[in-house]
Amino acid sequence: MGVEEYVLINGIHQYLLHSGTTDENPVLLFLHGGPGSAASLFAHAFQDNWEELFTVIHWDQRGTGKTLMKNPESYPTVDVLLQDLLEVVHYLKSRYHKPKIVLLGHSWGSVLGSLFIKSHPEEVAYYIGVGQMINKRASERLSYAKVKEAIVQANDQSALKKLEALGDYPGEQLDTQWLKKSLQLRKLQGKYHLTMKSHVSPLKTLVTSPLFHFSDLSALIKGNKANKELMTFLGRFDLHADLAEYTVPLYYIVGEQDWQTPVALTQDYVQSINAPEKKIYIIPNAGHMAMIDQPVLFLNVLRDIKNRQENGKGTEPAGL
Repeated sequence: MGVEEYVLINGIHQYLLHSGTTDENPVLLFLHGGPGSAASLFAHAFQDNWEELFTVIHWDQRGTGKTLMKNPESYPTVDVLLQDLLEVVHYLKSRYHKPKIVLLGHSWGSVLGSLFIKSHPEEVAYYIGVGQMINKRASERLSYAKVKEAIVQANDQSALKKLEALGDYPGEQLDTQWLKKSLQLRKLQGKYHLTMKSHVSPLKTLVTSPLFHFSDLSALIKGNKANKELMTFLGRFDLHADLAEYTVPLYYIVGEQDWQTPVALTQDYVQSINAPEKKIYIIPNAGHMAMIDQPVLFLNVLRDIKNRQENGKGTEPAGL
């Protein structure tokens, strides 16, 4: 289960979960998605074997999960979260006596991680983007086109009406109206198996977590309100708005069937990057939650990345 603690970070007590087999391993900080979707409660479903490679830290960000329950009035902004992240990184470096840590950002966490390595590259040994957000509007347009293609192919008139009811999607303003529409689109994606590829039930995974308390359900419900400002920021996010110049090695892991952060956008962006090292791994038969959809292949990729960093060369994972 790991070690749980609350640490005073940027004025409030924030939740951290530490798991690992030896302090000799690099420290990997997992930046969860959402915004507002803590991954700590799902860690038991995918990360046991990661702990042979890394000391894995989950952080429930301000406005999320167990941090939100302890601080129900403290809502995040992007600037505040980046300061929180800097203090978490400093705390982990001190606790584990490491000069730098590894940063893994998933989905929304990849937005936070990408911003952080631009402003504080000296803190990070290397960055891993999973389901990397490149351009939110472009992602939604591709998601819409893909699900429409599947619906038309199936001649599903009922689903087509629901899709057409969304109008010009995603529209000009990615606001609260867009949020409601995006939830409808996600349902249609689910019907056509364009989201998760595994048969793991998110609710079952949540309630079987050794860390689960009923207050965690309350945090999930309150998370949308707490993260409203971040959702607005996410709607405007575009990595292309800044130069693709990095001073840390970059690795991107994407599910081949991920239609929330489509492969094509990541591939195009990686080509434009100037960095000490860059590599993209495409995991077959995996969606946006590639680490749950294909845990063995995902672990092999993590091992390859670590080998590249420590030995100067990897061993190309089988099956990719």
